[in-house]
Amino acid sequence: MPTRVLVLGAGFGGLELATVLSAQLGDRVEVTVVDRSDAFVFGYSKLDLMFGRRSGAAVRLPYADFAKPGVRLLRETVLEIDPAARTATTEAGVHQADLLVVALGAEYDFDATPGLLEAGEEFYSVAGAERAAQRIPAFDSGRAVVGVCGHPFKCPPAPSEAALLLDDDLRRRGVRDRCEIALVMPMSVPVPPSPETSEALLATFAERGIEFVPGRRPVSLDPGRGIAVLDDGSELGFELFLGVPRHRAPEVVLASGLADDGYVQVDPHSLETAHPGVYAIGDVATAGVPKAGVFAEGQGRAVAAAIAARVSGDPTPAGFDGTGSCYIEFGAGRVGRVDVDFFSGPTPAGIFQPPSECFRAEKDEFGAVRSARWFNR
Repeated sequence: MPTRVLVLGAGFGGLELATVLSAQLGDRVEVTVVDRSDAFVFGYSKLDLMFGRRSGAAVRLPYADFAKPGVRLLRETVLEIDPAARTATTEAGVHQADLLVVALGAEYDFDATPGLLEAGEEFYSVAGAERAAQRIPAFDSGRAVVGVCGHPFKCPPAPSEAALLLDDDLRRRGVRDRCEIALVMPMSVPVPPSPETSEALLATFAERGIEFVPGRRPVSLDPGRGIAVLDDGSELGFELFLGVPRHRAPEVVLASGLADDGYVQVDPHSLETAHPGVYAIGDVATAGVPKAGVFAEGQGRAVAAAIAARVSGDPTPAGFDGTGSCYIEFGAGRVGRVDVDFFSGPTPAGIFQPPSECFRAEKDEFGAVRSARWFNR
């Protein structure tokens, strides 16, 4: 009988895992992928939405276009997970697996920052980015605050990118001299694993007149006064607030008992949980790397290789290597890249590639390759 693999979540990790298993194992495996959404969206596309560079329809990749031999992708909501039994219950019934992969990502806890949705705009969801796109053109004077409300959060460079792209937008509209921009982050530098990247961003902030407020996070927003209260009790006024909401594991994962200290603890190389035959990948897992699509994709490949070896009776592969590359928008049409290795040395090491138009094309190619690989685009 084919090995039954159940993948909960169709993000970077889930899509790559299912694609690799289909290609490598054929009819020796039956893969079921479950996701409540009807389409995939690259995380960085939300910045495109926010600043009017692409439409909502243009950034959506419908799951109906994901067609791989031996793989079913079901639009269902996961209601319950039993890791001991390796089952998941949805509104359509119970799915049983020989091997279970939890790839449900991280969700946003808007209530953890009172006033965020009333006084500001969050730009980490598609709907939030679309709402922000309606607000930004009306902002032409005063202070804009880009605020990170908790840590860890997905796509660590994104808040810096948002501040720089907002600067671009204001300059293009000829109102930059009437506006201030502040970036508030709980970390001491924008990209901690790579001092060079952080230095380049801080230098660009200084050139563009963007205030960087490190080691602080907004804990509440006062809609009546237009004030963000920070975690040290200080206050920061604003006319426009663009927020990164606090993250948490999905409630169904927390209820399953898989999560420890907020997320699912896994072996960083094998991505296995404490339950035999159960893996966790991507943003839902604590695996020693940031919450970013490129790392989830690498983890998906690593788990696929482990499953293929298990089915074929081959030696266990080395596992996830903790490496990944992230593209960073520096504004003015320039994109940089940081290549990070989290596992090889005693501390993470990041190599910074300075921004250029060349990396703009490389970033576009990154998306095009995955659109073709997963969705035949």
